[in-house]
Formats: sequence, C-alpha cells, structure tokens
Amino acid sequence: MTSDPSERLPIRRILALLVALAAAWLLWSGLYKPLLLGLGIFSCLVCFWLVRRMGYFEGELFALRFSWRLFRYWLWLGGQIIHSSIGVARIVLHPQLPIGRRVIEIESTSKNAFDQVILGNSITLTPGTLSLDVHKGVIKVHCLTHEGARELMSGEMDRRVNDLHED
Repeated sequence: MTSDPSERLPIRRILALLVALAAAWLLWSGLYKPLLLGLGIFSCLVCFWLVRRMGYFEGELFALRFSWRLFRYWLWLGGQIIHSSIGVARIVLHPQLPIGRRVIEIESTSKNAFDQVILGNSITLTPGTLSLDVHKGVIKVHCLTHEGARELMSGEMDRRVNDLHED
C-alpha cells in the first residue's frame, strides 16, 4: 500500500496546528494546574474544530510554510517595529509634537489574498502606521509621519512579503 504525499499533508497540518495551539496556550497562560490544563486542552480542541469547519485543511491558500525565509522576515519585521517605536516615542516626547498625518494607498504586488493580509497586518504592527482597508490589492494606510509614508511607499515591506514564497 503506497501513501500519497498529498494525503499526508493534512495530517502534518493538523498536528502542526494542534502543537501550535497547545504551545501558545501553555506559554500565555503560565498556569499548569490540572483543571486549567484540562480547560486548555478543551479550548485547543474547540479552536481546532472551528478551523476545520472553516475549511482550513482543504486548500493551499493558508498553508503557511515555516522556512528560513519566514524567520528572516520575522527578524526584519521585529527590527522595523523597534525602529518605528523609537521614532514614535521621539515624536510623542517632542515639545511641538511634529506629526505629519496622511493617508496613502499602497498597491500590493501580490494578488494572493493571504499575502495582502500579511502585508496589512505587518503595516499595522509597525508603530505609526495603521492599515485601514484592503480592497483588490490596494491597502489604505494611515501614517503618523511623512517619513513613515515614504518608507511604506518604497515597497520594501511588500517585496519582503513576496519573498516569503518558495519558488
């Protein structure tokens, strides 16, 4: 009996999701009493059931692959978050509060909806910027400063999100 690799993929996804849910629950709760562990297992199973009902395992759209590219992106994004946090702190602490609010539109070069969501969430995670809307590949962003708007319009974040895919 031969096993088709495409049949094994959902099993790996199921196990990866259950391990990720359990690890997140254990790390964030910090409580390891039997009742709470039981409630944690129950909540992980309920989340798994909801994800399965949403059809997560049927398609490849949301199949996030954990590779070095993803970890490199997380490191880069962490650096951007720190850099932007320092910039926003300087603005808030400055006596004249030098802000240059503006709303810009960024066109995602990827037509994949999941990539657009990653880009929009990455923008929102970066202090001083907020994704307001994503529609047909165009992300509307509120920027606290003109410099933040210029950095987003340079396309570096969009390029890095597109680089997450393995060719």
